[in-house]
Amino acid sequence: MNAPASVVLCALLTLPTLALAQGAATSTPPVKDKAPVVFSEIERGLYFGVYGGPSYLLAAPTPDATATLPKRDGPFSSGVSAQIEVGYDFNEFLSVGVFLLGSFQRAGSDYLGFSEGTQTFASGDFSILTPGISARAHLVGFADSQEVKRTWFYVRGGAGYSLFAPEQLIPDPDILVFAGPGVEYYTRLRHFSVGLEVTGSMLVSTGTFGFAVSPNLRYAF
Repeated sequence: MNAPASVVLCALLTLPTLALAQGAATSTPPVKDKAPVVFSEIERGLYFGVYGGPSYLLAAPTPDATATLPKRDGPFSSGVSAQIEVGYDFNEFLSVGVFLLGSFQRAGSDYLGFSEGTQTFASGDFSILTPGISARAHLVGFADSQEVKRTWFYVRGGAGYSLFAPEQLIPDPDILVFAGPGVEYYTRLRHFSVGLEVTGSMLVSTGTFGFAVSPNLRYAF
């Protein structure tokens, strides 16, 4: 076989192989590495929180003066409170939630509250149950060695509708407002944070002032 014929024959034999290789190259997508899953160092969003600690009223609620009874100052009352809250973190600076707050306040047997002058007397300790809404604003955060802002100082405030028991002692509901500073630390367990806050409060109708110290724990989903 002469040289030109050999070249033509080799070309004819090579063309199908090249066509198949080109078709395979165009039909098979390039192989890429699977994108790594990146977790947030701090989870934010829907959260559940619990609060608890001592609570104090500077003067337990008492009625205003009447034609027959003078105004009496209520006694200083110490107690304990517990609170649950469900809310949402809009971002690292603002959270809004709804809460249910319960407290048990101590008072001596000489505390008659609003029952003085009525046919049904009640005295001593009382409890308060308050559903309401709250908002928290983070003011400044401090980063750790990994440049993650885990420690935050914040202010939290809210309002709620307070119900008292026994009703004979304090028969009428009241509006509770509160506000105060706190500090929160986001742990390396991404969903959990712990904190401590001090809030001042007021029962609007009776003008009763108080304050509470509340360690707290939150879980973000």
